[in-house]
Amino acid sequence: MKTGTICVHGAKNDSSSTGAITVPIYQAATFSHLGPGRSTGYDYSRTQNPTREYLEKTVANLEGGCGALAFSTGMAAETACLELFGSGDHIIASDDLYGGTVRLFDNTAARRGISTDYVDTGSVKNIENAIKPATKAIFIETPTNPMMKVTDIAATAAIAKKHNLLLIVDNTFLTPYFQKPVSLGADIVIHSGTKYLCGHNDTLAGFVVCASSAIEEKLRFIQKTTGACLSPFDSYLLIRGIKTLALRMERHEENARVIAEWLCVQPKVKKVYYPGLPDHPVIKVSKKQSSGFGGMISFRMDSEKNAVAVLERVRLIKFAESLGGVETLITYPLTQTHLDVPKEKREKSGIDECLLRLSVGIEDSDDIIEDLKRAFE
Repeated sequence: MKTGTICVHGAKNDSSSTGAITVPIYQAATFSHLGPGRSTGYDYSRTQNPTREYLEKTVANLEGGCGALAFSTGMAAETACLELFGSGDHIIASDDLYGGTVRLFDNTAARRGISTDYVDTGSVKNIENAIKPATKAIFIETPTNPMMKVTDIAATAAIAKKHNLLLIVDNTFLTPYFQKPVSLGADIVIHSGTKYLCGHNDTLAGFVVCASSAIEEKLRFIQKTTGACLSPFDSYLLIRGIKTLALRMERHEENARVIAEWLCVQPKVKKVYYPGLPDHPVIKVSKKQSSGFGGMISFRMDSEKNAVAVLERVRLIKFAESLGGVETLITYPLTQTHLDVPKEKREKSGIDECLLRLSVGIEDSDDIIEDLKRAFE
């Protein structure tokens, strides 16, 4: 089936006996047994729940993985992946990541003796040069948050396999509708399900998609042990959100293309970061590995004063810290998503007082532009 059809129909619905089109919310913490050694297949919802299981199978089908695990947040999903590593292990990561990921690596992982080197993973040579005897994984976002850098997933996967490393890809920005890292060689794909997969800014969720049953088995044990699983009701919200993923992603991108081009000719805008612009440094890589460029744009104003003015003057666009919902949101990475990233690292990445990040919604693009025009005055 095509991706858009999988979004609508998901996994096999076990409610055929009732004829229900919607997957039931099994709001149960525990399940009764028929007798000793006679389980229904469900014992306790931390281990598995029918509603969450349906969602996990849907996401696995979308990504082309052998299995998926649904977590309470995107950060819970990333934390579970860290449990695959131990003291003395080394990870290579993209030098432009979501601030929460950097905080996790620089604090939680570091305290456990796991070291991280951040490199520009857009260059294969940078990745090769960063590999050490203790290296166990390569962690990339593509496009990155917020500078929209793009990494060649297939080329990175080839390096990972050559050196027996795990390749972990955060696919939050493009979703499996536009990009499928497993098909390009990734071992693990991570999502903040809060964002585009949910699509309505009404719940938190995270996903880990596994390319092999061996990795899935390890992560299921970790999830069962640490307990950060997604609730039945939140699983239902994600199932409902994913049904319109294809339609939403098409509209997000359609709007983003128009707005990115408009921003490029604004006198107060010094630089626009969008993977679909013709002058993006690696647009050829994006076209090779992705079927779309997504709805995320970052842009640099000509001064801090004008950047702050935009945040204060927008009305239709909401000044908020998230992305991927139907509403257009604008974020100030310096004080929001990347506040905990060390100043030196922020500045090296280009995250300063003039940078704004726009999550383009599905409103009419003319209305979004009109709101930006007023904010720019």
